Amino acid sequence: MRDDGVMSNVNGNGSVNGGKVLVRRRDNRIVAGVCAGLADYLAMDVNLVRVLVAVVSMFTVGTGVLAYLVAWAVIPEQGQSTSIAEDLISKNRPS
Repeated sequence: MRDDGVMSNVNGNGSVNGGKVLVRRRDNRIVAGVCAGLADYLAMDVNLVRVLVAVVSMFTVGTGVLAYLVAWAVIPEQGQSTSIAEDLISKNRPS
């Protein structure tokens, strides 16, 4: 796992040193696990989070969908120490 002073000792459940870390959940996911991870992090019902994302997406003319895609890229998946965006940045960084 990652140990950069900010996030250390990340376990598979998404906790860091006893605190919570926002991760995309592998279980209870429909698309990418963003809503399931956010619901777990906020201790809310996952269906309520999904409805809120859908309502925000409808009333903001799709901005909610864009926010979901950004969250998909920047929130690491459960059991992973880096996100998709971090992987792409580090892959394109010269050695």
